[in-house]
Amino acid sequence: MRLVSFEIDSGSRQIGALLDDGRTIANLTIMGAPHFRDMLALIDGGEAALEEARAVTRAPKATIALSSVRLLAPIPVPRQMRDFNAFERHLRQARANRYLILGSDRVSPEQIEIPKVWYDQPLYYKCNRFSVIGPDAVVIRPKYSRLLDYELELAVVIGRKGKDIKRDDARAHIFGYTIFNDFSARDAQIREMQGQLGPAKGKDFDTGNALGPWLVTADEIPNPYDLDMVARVNGEEWSRGNSGTLYHRIEDMIAHLSADETIYPGEVIGCGTVGGGCGLELGRFLEPGDVIELEISGLGVLRNRVTSL
Repeated sequence: MRLVSFEIDSGSRQIGALLDDGRTIANLTIMGAPHFRDMLALIDGGEAALEEARAVTRAPKATIALSSVRLLAPIPVPRQMRDFNAFERHLRQARANRYLILGSDRVSPEQIEIPKVWYDQPLYYKCNRFSVIGPDAVVIRPKYSRLLDYELELAVVIGRKGKDIKRDDARAHIFGYTIFNDFSARDAQIREMQGQLGPAKGKDFDTGNALGPWLVTADEIPNPYDLDMVARVNGEEWSRGNSGTLYHRIEDMIAHLSADETIYPGEVIGCGTVGGGCGLELGRFLEPGDVIELEISGLGVLRNRVTSL
């Protein structure tokens, strides 16, 4: 299923499932069940709630046109957000191009020395879960930045609580997948991370995390390691990659996160930027007025427009 959170003219927030025609939403919230109140309630409801949602979708009692609603992020306020850096090509190219901001000498990606710990374990940071926006929402470039960047990412949504999850059991804890645009104020990020902490203000600004356009349940994506990933700016293709180039697999990320730590339904995990999947790697950045589209096979197109204050 392609699950959506949406807002109608009255301001009421509801959830539903996009039907096969791609134009109509089966309204779940209107059914009145507590587990259809919002997306977190549906995820908390487990397999029973998900099966009920499937039944509603097969014979919907109430529908609404996709064109008549405003889509929100599938989970407007996730319980937690973390983002990994798991694509080696991205890491090499992004570090090589820091000279564009620092004014240092250029280094080729092949010469970048990656710390051994990056290969030994998947590394991540915690995002600002309160700055999430959805498809077609405006991204506001922060006043302290002139180099706003996009990041083309696959995101995983956790569906089952767990701790010390074994790698072989990790997939059972995945509820579904969505697209994540991890917007970055690159000049602020690279400056602050010279202090051996962060990212902080390079990531944590209002409208900085875009998710959507919908949450695709795990059964619809049997192989998350063969998804084509594309970014377009104003209709021009800037980036293209494939999820299969992940160095650390999603199962390893979940096992690592849950080591001596409970993870919860409704957490969002970004897999990191695919190689070539951001402007820093290309030496190109977003400007006010630009429209950025991220597309991943089976997950739709996440579109946002950039503006400045």
